[in-house]
Amino acid sequence: MTRTASRRAEAPVVPVVLLAAFAEPTRLRLLALMQDGEVCVCDLVGALELPQPTVSRHLGVLRRTGLVRSRKDGLWMWYSLAPARGKLHAKLLEALACCRSEVPGLSDLVRRCCALRDGRSCC
Repeated sequence: MTRTASRRAEAPVVPVVLLAAFAEPTRLRLLALMQDGEVCVCDLVGALELPQPTVSRHLGVLRRTGLVRSRKDGLWMWYSLAPARGKLHAKLLEALACCRSEVPGLSDLVRRCCALRDGRSCC
């Protein structure tokens, strides 16, 4: 791990930053798509039907706040939910579990992402 990545991993969770990242609609949808495990960025782009730079920008915010972790595999980036780093983070992950049934259209989005993952041709 690089020195910068090490410092970032040890940085304390700032509640208002964590809540703001979680509350933005596109980022909430991204988090919900990662609930079942690691997802390739191409599947996220396809499911959300947003441009790749837009999705990547939102993923960067989620990564910097500690909600998401990433790994590179060849040309592709894979994203997954980060383990909770505090009580607030843990509660947000619990709340995320309720979102599929509470947020309109989210369960359809999850199904679309799963279909893209199952029929993957890009990565």
